[in-house]
Amino acid sequence: MRYLILIACLIIPNTLWAQGSWQTLPSTPIPRTESSAALLNGKIYLLGGFTPKGIADRVDVYDPKTRSWSQTRPLPTPLHHATATVVGKKLYVIGGFASGMWTPVNHTYEYDPQTEEWTEKTPMPTRRGSPAATAIDGKIYVVGGANKKFFRLVNTGANEVYDPQSDSWQSLPPIPTPRDHLTVSVVEGKLYAIGGRVNVDYHRNLAANEVYDPGAGKWEILAPLPTARSGIASAAVGGKIFVFGGESGDGTFEENEAFDPATNTWKKMAPMPHSRHGLASIAYEGKIHVLTGGPNPGGGGSSLHEVFSPESK
Repeated sequence: MRYLILIACLIIPNTLWAQGSWQTLPSTPIPRTESSAALLNGKIYLLGGFTPKGIADRVDVYDPKTRSWSQTRPLPTPLHHATATVVGKKLYVIGGFASGMWTPVNHTYEYDPQTEEWTEKTPMPTRRGSPAATAIDGKIYVVGGANKKFFRLVNTGANEVYDPQSDSWQSLPPIPTPRDHLTVSVVEGKLYAIGGRVNVDYHRNLAANEVYDPGAGKWEILAPLPTARSGIASAAVGGKIFVFGGESGDGTFEENEAFDPATNTWKKMAPMPHSRHGLASIAYEGKIHVLTGGPNPGGGGSSLHEVFSPESK
């Protein structure tokens, strides 16, 4: 009897933090890692990245209503570690690396789902790969990333905002902790930049958590990510930010940690069913779709498509 009681005591505390639940959805058409994703007109667009056939220009589209995948017109050029953001009825792919030589680019591409056409817009001021981007009040903020200096990839603290209406860029106060392979999410009009790494080195992961207020034009340092990691993804649901996956020199992460901006605190959530890095995430109708990503550090890919429900049933 004592042994049964001891086992129960070990299990019960573990279930207290394991909140939320996971479900498997139809796999992506091809394995990918370091692709980008965006939600446009109720459909999830999965763009570029590494595939078994090399760097992709392919764009796959998932319809949550029919639970089916289709394809649309490919990117103007193959890209990996780029950003994808939606403003209004258009999708914008910005930055990334354009070759196996990890050449940073400053492309700004606009996609119109009505015509399925891509248009090249004003380039981003700073060439960089593996930045993070999000939209606030009709503008796209692109933060961090890595550019080349004497053939080496080094971090930039660039924080630049694109206005699709005027097709123009503006430089803003740089991020306090320059990094790449970070993630950003928005809660109540503020940009939260979380995690990442130093100079594209996953042996040098960061736990940085910094928020930018576009109205004040200032950054603030917040409670660090409990598990320092990079190659991560995030999404905001119900006023909280959920951070998924990542990699280090020791392997990939299954961690799912939630940040509450209202209290500046973190909470451990139900871990991902499959650990991986270079994944993509999209919030849709109160749930978070977590797509693709590599199961091993430094490469590989998967067709995984799992959805997280923050509230357990």
